[in-house]
Amino acid sequence: MEKFAKTRPFLFWSTADYASLSEAVVLENTLNFGDFADVKELLALIGIKRAAKIFNKQLKQKRNNYQPAVANYFKFYFEKYAR
Repeated sequence: MEKFAKTRPFLFWSTADYASLSEAVVLENTLNFGDFADVKELLALIGIKRAAKIFNKQLKQKRNNYQPAVANYFKFYFEKYAR
């Protein structure tokens, strides 16, 4: 995750400590602010099923930081491709 985050500081502007970023934070920022190439690379790193599990757990929380359109798109995306 650290290498992925270091090469994309524009996605993680709130920190310089890339080593401490969790998979959940990296996924959230990438889905919200990355382009599709960033998303594809991240999914290749952590796997689509793991990403879907993290994403769905985040959506079930009382509060999450996903933009509504992003949450809606990836809800359907993971339903279709992460089976």
